[in-house]
Amino acid sequence: MISALLNNLNYYTILLLMLLESTVIPVPSELVVAPAAYHAAGGSLNVVLVVLFATIGADLGASINYFVALYVGRPVIYRFANSKWGKMCLLNQEKVEKSERYFDRHGIVATLTGRLIPGIRHLISLPAGLARMNYWKFLLYTTIGAGLWHTILAALGWYLHSFIKPEDLEQTIERYNHYIIAAILAIVVVGIAYLIIKNKKAKQQTAS
Repeated sequence: MISALLNNLNYYTILLLMLLESTVIPVPSELVVAPAAYHAAGGSLNVVLVVLFATIGADLGASINYFVALYVGRPVIYRFANSKWGKMCLLNQEKVEKSERYFDRHGIVATLTGRLIPGIRHLISLPAGLARMNYWKFLLYTTIGAGLWHTILAALGWYLHSFIKPEDLEQTIERYNHYIIAAILAIVVVGIAYLIIKNKKAKQQTAS
């Protein structure tokens, strides 16, 4: 089903695929948003709507994860992660625990920065739900993080349209993806460092 949707990208399939990607279904956003923007550069789609529908889909999928975690709790999440169905979704307890550690270290801002990190992106909404983070704050940060990620992917797809043939698109995206991930991780590290320094200065000013 997913391969059929990938071969017939429109605004609604983009929304659906990004909804799935933000739950526990292994759908690579790189192979959805970037190709959609590639087609938008050719005139068949609108690149702004590509980013918009992708981000709405991500918000919906992340909200599903959030409320499932909020209401069923950690034991059920872990049981699913270790089950046959969880393994079919390329999920395991170690990945869930990794997302929880990231959330614990970086707090609520993790729902923003976590959307940019592979392996964390689609799971960061689970610890937000387990921690009972305010939903509207969660949704705001998720929207910003997902919107930024989709904008980067859309820019890549638009750029590739000028010199890459359609049959070479997927392979090229996978090659560029490594550079994108490295750049985004660098941005995330700098952003986290800035927030840590800012918080320390604020605490020192309060103490004095």
